[in-house]
Amino acid sequence: MKNITIHEVGLRDGLQMEKMHVPFETKAAWLQQLIDSGVDIIQIGSFVHPKYVPQMAETDALFRQFALEKSRPDGLIYSGLVLNEKGLERGLDCGVDMFCMGVSASETHSMKNTKMTVDEALPRIIKMAHLAEEANKSVQVSVQSAFGCGFEGPIAVSQIERIVHKYVDAGLKNISLADTAGHASPAQVEQLLETVLKIDNSLEITCHFHNTYGLALANCFSAMKMGVTIFESAFAGLGGCPFTAVAGGNVCTEDLVHMLQRTGDCTHVQLNSLLNLAKETARFFSREMDGKIYRTGEITYQNK
Repeated sequence: MKNITIHEVGLRDGLQMEKMHVPFETKAAWLQQLIDSGVDIIQIGSFVHPKYVPQMAETDALFRQFALEKSRPDGLIYSGLVLNEKGLERGLDCGVDMFCMGVSASETHSMKNTKMTVDEALPRIIKMAHLAEEANKSVQVSVQSAFGCGFEGPIAVSQIERIVHKYVDAGLKNISLADTAGHASPAQVEQLLETVLKIDNSLEITCHFHNTYGLALANCFSAMKMGVTIFESAFAGLGGCPFTAVAGGNVCTEDLVHMLQRTGDCTHVQLNSLLNLAKETARFFSREMDGKIYRTGEITYQNK
């Protein structure tokens, strides 16, 4: 349970549900605070049509301002979400380091999100992943709605296995399991990870949990017990998928970092920077955020 990597997705997954538009200057300031906090990977945005997700209209400009800078911190990775070939082309043009793309295990969610069935989306995503790799870019492929669907309910484990097998057969081993609807429970997390790792125990698994029903941190802990070391989270607990039935925020980055630091992990991340950002976010949106630690403050003594 050491050396946890934080993949911060607040600027993308966190903002896509917000109706109040966040201007470019504010996004840029928040991005700089995330850089200064020392998180490992920052998802700057998604390459989607602003007609469907207006909050992502500045994605290309943000990448050009930050990803193409030569003075960025060593080791910092900028990721971007793409849904189609046009998005991949845009991302290649403006400096994306790691492309995130995937398919939903739910037919209903897949149609709402991409207007494709699972079997239509799979070969297309795999082809896009190979194109990104040919351009010397890192790729993370995902299984969305892996722990349940707000429309269909439980998703058969065999469906998750089938998608993961397709990825592995295509040589894609950096795989995110996403709890898009927030239905996961700790025991389910352990069981699914055990099943997936039997397919190939060399997989680099990322977990992406939503806190729709209050179990996100508990699910992270269960995933860590199974050896997962990469987690996607959002500052201030922002987020939610606009194409699911009941949208809930992502696991909160500052709460996750606080939990990890109490175990002696994730000490490279500056928690105070994240707490200040959460407070700014609350002021901007004029509401309390879902996170806890930005309100209570951190526990500063060390466990013995």
